[in-house]
Amino acid sequence: MQSSLIPVESALEKMLDMVTKMPLIQSVELTQAAGYILAEDIISSINVPPADNSSMDGYALRYQDRLAPLPVSQRIAAGHPPKPLKPGTCARIFTGGEIPEGADLVVMQEAVTMTAFDDVVVPDSIQQGQNIRPAGQDIRQGDVIVEAGTRLDYRHLGLIASVGVAQVSVYRRVRVALLSTGDELVMPGTPLAAGQIYNSNRYLLQGFIESLQAEVVSFVQVADSYEETLNALKTASEQADLIISTGGVSVGEEDHVKPAVEALGELDLWRLAMKPGKPLAFGRIHSCLFIGLPGNPVSTFVGGQVFVEPLLKKLAGEKVTSRPLLQGKVHFSAKTQIRQEYLRVQAIWQEGAWQLHAYANQNSGVLSSTVYTNALAIMPPGYAVSAGDILDFWFY
Repeated sequence: MQSSLIPVESALEKMLDMVTKMPLIQSVELTQAAGYILAEDIISSINVPPADNSSMDGYALRYQDRLAPLPVSQRIAAGHPPKPLKPGTCARIFTGGEIPEGADLVVMQEAVTMTAFDDVVVPDSIQQGQNIRPAGQDIRQGDVIVEAGTRLDYRHLGLIASVGVAQVSVYRRVRVALLSTGDELVMPGTPLAAGQIYNSNRYLLQGFIESLQAEVVSFVQVADSYEETLNALKTASEQADLIISTGGVSVGEEDHVKPAVEALGELDLWRLAMKPGKPLAFGRIHSCLFIGLPGNPVSTFVGGQVFVEPLLKKLAGEKVTSRPLLQGKVHFSAKTQIRQEYLRVQAIWQEGAWQLHAYANQNSGVLSSTVYTNALAIMPPGYAVSAGDILDFWFY
């Protein structure tokens, strides 16, 4: 029944509400901090630049001295402190050189002429303050330059280094345990017997999780056995912040994940208004969160995009915001019933807009579709589109 299906947004909100504890904080060298989530605001203790400096090679002088030829009284290179400027003179200055006390402008070297006595003659068009970068132009002392909850990348590292900070406080990486269930699964490199398939979900999820800077601390492939499932979950809960299982979250005789999690902790089994990926389990074993994804590989893939990514971000201490959506013109026809559908599409920028081309086979077992497309287009429940209509989408 339609009323028994939970909207995707409601399920995600319930998940995120259960994340109440962040991983421990550690201090790391700035050179090692890329990918970590910042735990404390970075507040600048200095101005950047620390003093007025020249934006080019040229000559520093007083505006009031501009009318007469000016002898050069000093030479100022970047990194060397200047002397106060003598009245009636100018200073040869280079890019980044500190403006000497008394000077109020810089004339670029190409704009001046030299007298026979090597005095400097400046043009009439000069203005006070020109070619001077003021102290604090980039950063003022006391500014918050990077906020807690930010995932650090090379840009942040450069900015933090510019204020002299060598170590930062970050949340440790989220630890994830992976659990695959099913007698039919075998690992790549092993010959297939009748009824068997290769375990693609393990590699799909591990690569996805590591791309989000989390750490996969264990992987267990569990046979369709309640005791094995129970023991694997107990061990994983002692190692990880989050357990992700694939398969075995339904209510069939060989689906043992649900009763095993309930025996160790608490579990909700939801039927989502979502395609692919209707069955989804979420709960907790002691302090470790648990999410059970369907076993079909595309359902695992979409579940990772929709649920695992924001969950990992919040567990890591990162600010979780709504995923930014783009809009594209569709080149297909489709309609939904009571479930929100995530279509695998190829988004191409053409004729001043994003053009969306759907993969021909949207079956949840067609994992190749995720390689030959680059985005998910979102179709709300009870919705229909035809060629030329607009849909929201996001890139993988």
